[in-house]
Amino acid sequence: MSGRGGPSLSALVVAHDEEAQLAQCLDRLKFADEIVVVLDRCSDGSKAIAQTYTDKVVEGAWPIEGERRNAGIDACTSDWIVEVDADERMPEALAEEIRATIGGAAPGYFLIPFDNYIGGRLVRHGWGASWGVSAAPRLFSKGAKRWGGQRIHPSLDLKGGKRWLKTPMDHYVDRDISGMIARLDRYTTARAADLRDSGDIGSLANNIRRVFSRFFKCYVRRRGYREGGYGFLIALFAGLYPLISYLKARLEDQ
Repeated sequence: MSGRGGPSLSALVVAHDEEAQLAQCLDRLKFADEIVVVLDRCSDGSKAIAQTYTDKVVEGAWPIEGERRNAGIDACTSDWIVEVDADERMPEALAEEIRATIGGAAPGYFLIPFDNYIGGRLVRHGWGASWGVSAAPRLFSKGAKRWGGQRIHPSLDLKGGKRWLKTPMDHYVDRDISGMIARLDRYTTARAADLRDSGDIGSLANNIRRVFSRFFKCYVRRRGYREGGYGFLIALFAGLYPLISYLKARLEDQ
């Protein structure tokens, strides 16, 4: 139980070399009963920053994203967990909604909507197809969520009913277009490794088709066209993601 007399709450942050923005993230999480920070192969000042906010700092090396996130979940001791990335900021209104929600909620999970930013520009439309999300199950009771074993976009095992919160999390996805391109490179490299491990990398023809279907999904169905050039880039990168991943898996050994 928390010191407030209701269910207790852990705030979990998993980070890799995030000294430039970790303090801004953690500063918004002081409303939780405990803060747990998992540091994955950090070589910068992230540890010193984390230790100014919590004594629950878990260090290690996890090549698989799901494994490091599960290590963080296991380190949390509260009834409920809210999972926050270093490039996200918890608005005060969302913190208040989370506290009010867990006070009378049955075990399970809640999806939190995102307000996604590129630099200082709020980009509401077009996200999806493995290139950004508009909502994710970030608030959950202990035991209601486990991550899968993939390097990129790991699967989820969720228990309990699917419910929604109303207040969005602020998510600073990329600083600029160069950041978007760098993220595409990172994502496709990790996805290529998952494809090689699976033993089924797919086919060139299928992934070429996916360029167009995923572009249409993001740009038209998810109204990316309303975001101008940023919406076009989101749709383009969403379409290229599986094709480049396939080509890396086919043509590169590492």
